[in-house]
Amino acid sequence: MRDWKALVEERLASLALEPQEKAEVIAEVTAHLEEMCEEMLKQGLTEEEAVRRTLSRAGDWQVLRRRIFAAKRRKQPMKKRVWQLWVPGFLTLIVSMLFLTVLYRLGLRARLVSSGPNAILLYTPWLAGLPFLGALGAYLSSRAGGSRANALFVSVFPALALTFAFLFMFPFSLTAELITGRPVDFSHVATVLLKDGIGWIVAPGAALLIGGLLAHTLLSTRSSSQRAAIG
Repeated sequence: MRDWKALVEERLASLALEPQEKAEVIAEVTAHLEEMCEEMLKQGLTEEEAVRRTLSRAGDWQVLRRRIFAAKRRKQPMKKRVWQLWVPGFLTLIVSMLFLTVLYRLGLRARLVSSGPNAILLYTPWLAGLPFLGALGAYLSSRAGGSRANALFVSVFPALALTFAFLFMFPFSLTAELITGRPVDFSHVATVLLKDGIGWIVAPGAALLIGGLLAHTLLSTRSSSQRAAIG
């Protein structure tokens, strides 16, 4: 029986991929050719004819190499974005919300800053822990090869998510007005968003950003020191 793996390894030897990625491609192509050849043998073809037709269907190996390389390179940017942005970003968001829930269950509540109509609620215990969570997000993004912009975006991701949640109140209020027929005072909604936004968006965003900046700076300094030592 033809050694398809050896043949594929020979034909795809010049494929410019990482060793593990290249091995996976070779295994996939080998399995496909073996399956195709076995199907022809079941149809009554001789082994020589089955191998010939299988190789014929495989086509131009140079074209196949180019197609495989192009397909893998198209997937690479998306894969990088997932691990540099979305995975650490959502992880930071989830951990920050779990942290807030734990604090609430422990009986730690938000406190009023100043008094009167301009009073602002600040969840001080939560704010105190957010720099560490911002640092965690920046660290995970940097470890995945993320840039400074990626790391800082991830660190403030919880605040960005809360911003979208707050802004959603406007279309929600408009929808409620259309359904119920009762006019909504959008100036009141805007005032509430502005006041609560300071305590739930601006202050948390600043705390997260501080942690992200510190973490990224420390990681950059460490990487520079290691490169200097190696050099």
